[in-house]
Amino acid sequence: MSLLTISASPHVHGDNSTKKIMWGVVYALIPALLVSVYYFGLDALRVVFIAVAASIFFEWLIQKYLLNGSETISDGSAVITGILLAFNVPSNLPWWIIVIGALVAIGMGKMSYGGLGKNPFNPALVGRVFMLISFPVQMTSWPKAQPIINGITDAITGPTALGIMKEGLDAGKTVSEITANIPSNMDLFIGNMGGSMGEVSAIALILGGVYMLWKKIITWHIPVSILLTVAIFSGIFHFINPEHYVCPIFHLLTGGMLLGAIFMATDMVSSPMTSKAQLVYGIGIGLITVIIRIWGAYPEGMSFAILLMNAGVPLLNNAFKPTRFGKEVKHG
Repeated sequence: MSLLTISASPHVHGDNSTKKIMWGVVYALIPALLVSVYYFGLDALRVVFIAVAASIFFEWLIQKYLLNGSETISDGSAVITGILLAFNVPSNLPWWIIVIGALVAIGMGKMSYGGLGKNPFNPALVGRVFMLISFPVQMTSWPKAQPIINGITDAITGPTALGIMKEGLDAGKTVSEITANIPSNMDLFIGNMGGSMGEVSAIALILGGVYMLWKKIITWHIPVSILLTVAIFSGIFHFINPEHYVCPIFHLLTGGMLLGAIFMATDMVSSPMTSKAQLVYGIGIGLITVIIRIWGAYPEGMSFAILLMNAGVPLLNNAFKPTRFGKEVKHG
């Protein structure tokens, strides 16, 4: 009887599957979706439905007629792309722009590389940045958050808290003068502010992040390294001149900071594999985000930072490769 069994990898198996992981992320996004519906009403559901339906349709269409591969829409990855795309746009965005964004996200950001597991960039962010550059007016007309009354929300639009701060500082105003016109930190924490669906509630996003950590869908390395880097880097400038540089708490609670750090930068396909590489990756995202927010033309830099660091993931994976099993390690 042979005691040696030769078989192909993988040799270690777990109870996770692609489908299980993807749907776990969808469940983690539910709290933020519910808060968005509370503040933006049926428009929030409209945007999510269109984005998800379009993402699923385009993935099916490309898979069936262009790639001639097996059906993948049931694994939940297209659903996540659609939800994250919806979370990155105003709730009053016209339906046809959402459909275009979904086509770019799935067609260019995912399927053009061969589908799930092969895309170097986060598909939802590819679609979001394309829409921001192509339709800047519609993509920056943010509805003000108002709790729903009889299913109807206030249709008034205005800049986000991050946009108000950026415009005020560029106009020469001090942080103290601008603070009077923006929501308090508590309002930012619970979501009582204008903006995209994915930035209206810090607490809902954090709850989703805790759920994914509990289910071991993500690890702490990327979110913590991003948030700590942003807090430290922005905190240094705030300490130097608190009237010209806003406090770190504001940076952490506004824009796509938490959505990006918890749900988008942690994308398994487009993020590094080892913990050390993930820490460097997160630090890079945090630094680039603060640099764009302070000195860039856009008030928000999270999307651009993640995409830029996505491009560097192959280098990080190569630089922080784990030691091969059986390799002799030299000492001294």
